[in-house]
Amino acid sequence: MSQSYNRDLVEDFGRWQEFSAGMWAWIFHKFTGWVLVGYLFTHIAVLSTALESPGVYTTTIQTLEGLLIVRLLEIGLLAVAVFHILNGLRLLFIDLGVGLESQDRTFYASLILTGAIVVASVPTFLAGVFG
Repeated sequence: MSQSYNRDLVEDFGRWQEFSAGMWAWIFHKFTGWVLVGYLFTHIAVLSTALESPGVYTTTIQTLEGLLIVRLLEIGLLAVAVFHILNGLRLLFIDLGVGLESQDRTFYASLILTGAIVVASVPTFLAGVFG
């Protein structure tokens, strides 16, 4: 005979407060991975306009780069890519046995470094949009 367990409310959103830094690192890493996969397909779709003619591709790129929303999405893409890279390096070192006792601090450091890189890059991404 099988046993059953009372799991109370399955979607207990209070559980999110119990997540440690490691769980958030895992969630963010998976999320950023999926965003990068989605970007890859979008990038391929834009590049496929080059098959029509070089002029169509150039016009497409110039039109997209002239839009503020595209520039903001590029900043978001930078944030996603930088965090994914830094967290991947953090995981590599942890798998090698380096920094096992400081996983939380290295996760927070990767978030802070990602933020610093993105904030420092914003002027470069927004250059020429308002002119």
